[in-house]
Amino acid sequence: MAVIAHPHPLHGGTLTNKVVQTLARAFVLGGWTAVRFNFRGVGASAGVYDEGRGELQDMLAVVQAQAPDGPLCLAGFSFGGFVASHAVAALQGRRDIQRVVMVGPAASRFDVAEIQDELRLRTLVIHGEHDDTVPLQSVMEWARPQALPVLVVPGGGHFFHGQLPLLRDLVLRHLPA
Repeated sequence: MAVIAHPHPLHGGTLTNKVVQTLARAFVLGGWTAVRFNFRGVGASAGVYDEGRGELQDMLAVVQAQAPDGPLCLAGFSFGGFVASHAVAALQGRRDIQRVVMVGPAASRFDVAEIQDELRLRTLVIHGEHDDTVPLQSVMEWARPQALPVLVVPGGGHFFHGQLPLLRDLVLRHLPA
């Protein structure tokens, strides 16, 4: 099961975001069941934005309800990458986390959790070279102390306009056969 978190709820982020949908397609093509969900207060979801704390609880609740056991992939785009990083930290050692995928993680705006050593080779971080929402430099500053590679898409922006097939293929190549 792959659980995918969407961008910031207060800036139009929903489960229908095109990057989130692209991630879901990649997981399905890779043989995984993909679950997208809305954070609290988005769409028909109850509640209100909680600065990442409640959104982490939302993601963990989705994992518990939809994927209570078995192999797990956690993914997120932008704010969703920040939330997914904390979900990985909360579940590590308790769950079989096969892959972590973070696209444009919001490292300039939030405290993205460190990826533990044993998951670093199973983690894919993708960022656009010309991301004007989350500067590449902030992601590199987060990744550097962890020696965590960042795959940079040349000419890519935050939303990967015109590059979604490439994004899908990069994620698909990262998934286990």
